[in-house]
Amino acid sequence: MVFSPTHEGSATHDVTNQPPPLAPYDASEDVALLEGLRREGAGWAEDDVRRIGRLAGSAEAQEWAELANRHEPELRTHDRYGHRVDEVEFHPSWHHLMRAAVTEGLAGAPWADDRSGAHVARTAGGLAWGHTDAGHGCPTSMTYAAVPALRHQPDLAKVYEPLLTSREYELGLRVPAEKRGLLAGMGMTEKQGGSDVRTNTTVAAPTSEPGVYTLRGHKWFTSAPMCDVFLVLAQAPEGLSCFLVPRVLPDGSRNTFRIQRLKDKLGNRSNASSEPEFDGTVAWLVGPEGRGVKTIIEMVNCTRLDCVMMSATLMRKTLVEAGHHAGHRSAFGARLVDQPLMRNVLADLALESEAATTLTLRLAGAADRAVRGDAGEQAFRRIATAVGKYWVTKRGPAFTAEALECLGGNGYVEDSGMPRHYREAPLLSIWEGSGNVNALDVLRALTREAGTAEALFGELALAQGADARLDASVNRLKGLLSGGSEAGARRLVEQMALTLQASLLVRHAPSAVADAFCATRLGGDWGYSFGTLPDSADVGAILGRALPGSG
Repeated sequence: MVFSPTHEGSATHDVTNQPPPLAPYDASEDVALLEGLRREGAGWAEDDVRRIGRLAGSAEAQEWAELANRHEPELRTHDRYGHRVDEVEFHPSWHHLMRAAVTEGLAGAPWADDRSGAHVARTAGGLAWGHTDAGHGCPTSMTYAAVPALRHQPDLAKVYEPLLTSREYELGLRVPAEKRGLLAGMGMTEKQGGSDVRTNTTVAAPTSEPGVYTLRGHKWFTSAPMCDVFLVLAQAPEGLSCFLVPRVLPDGSRNTFRIQRLKDKLGNRSNASSEPEFDGTVAWLVGPEGRGVKTIIEMVNCTRLDCVMMSATLMRKTLVEAGHHAGHRSAFGARLVDQPLMRNVLADLALESEAATTLTLRLAGAADRAVRGDAGEQAFRRIATAVGKYWVTKRGPAFTAEALECLGGNGYVEDSGMPRHYREAPLLSIWEGSGNVNALDVLRALTREAGTAEALFGELALAQGADARLDASVNRLKGLLSGGSEAGARRLVEQMALTLQASLLVRHAPSAVADAFCATRLGGDWGYSFGTLPDSADVGAILGRALPGSG
């Protein structure tokens, strides 16, 4: 007997119980983000942030991000005729992402905007736009951060600042002054020292022209090598100094910027990180000779804030992905989002995400007001940015791993996008100073810079008496400060971060959020992993705020 297969009943894999695509969605649909935007003085930018959020969550922009990471940048050292060109080629999707980011003012634009809250608006826009791809945030961040450092040399700032603050993205290497907009990079670290930049061996030799030098040396990590100009550190006759290095010289010739290789990184794959070699490379001095660290430190402070911002963004992005999956996936007779233990996990993640977002926007507010001359905010920014950089970026990897696990095996495959976010998360803790560097920087600020401790405790005092656990944490922190040691720096900074986050939530978040955060992060009513909230936590209220429809 011969059996003939029929189409009827022959399907072996009808697709059921799978969530629909998340995109399109609104990446700015985040209560903590929008409330912080208004609270920190940039409510006028809400329509812009919402537009950015809708674009970030569009199917088109999400595809740009996926393609930019799948088709990684390629180094081309020579052209077909053998001429040295040292160029990096990117997939068109990278340029789409860059053009959108620059056009929306996420690079240097706030420095040309006199409105109060301009820097807050940029940070809020970054919190939304970062739902696409983290890699292209590197050149936009460095471009933003280069402006205050460049202002140490007014003659150079006069030429380059209008172009660094432009909203025009013009790709390709040409004479910088002839372009409509510029991007800036940074070259600090060298192989023998890493964060210990005072051990740099790149040498800067003065020429007969005042302020002009030639550099010789090798940088170990210089991201986004297709930027137009770079701020780099090198040893001048009077010590470590800061220099401006253009890729193309004013006469149209290529400056010596030999890219030896691109780094094969764990994550951040869309972005090219390179090892450039300088050999007779023309550079202009920025700030006084021998004051290179002091000159470039303002750039570092700005990029550290962006590391906090991007970590908070990754938290929010992966929380949204986890919530979306749990809201459409069923197991054991009920939707995942309706099952008590999954709700506990999601609510715990939501607390961490809101605390990170709220702190990020407070730091942005401090930066904005410091730029406008507020000395108290400058002191607060100095210590709180280092605290936030240490803690929020440290929480990112554990957070993204837990969010990935909410998708189970579906989250472990590349198609979900979650592995890309997971690989990205550790970067923010390493870039611009690893955990130890930032913890020690907090100690340095406390002991060497007047007003920093007072600024921090002044901020904490604004919530005094509102929660006994918070008050007790402030007292513990004072005790740690009085007996602090270098070996205990991480313990001290962790306590600072949690206390600061709790104080902000007590002042600005609903009681359900603030109470659960204080009970767990300060009161000890918590386990060692996410999803260990106590029964007293109002999980429904927390989820209803973070993931509407899940409460």
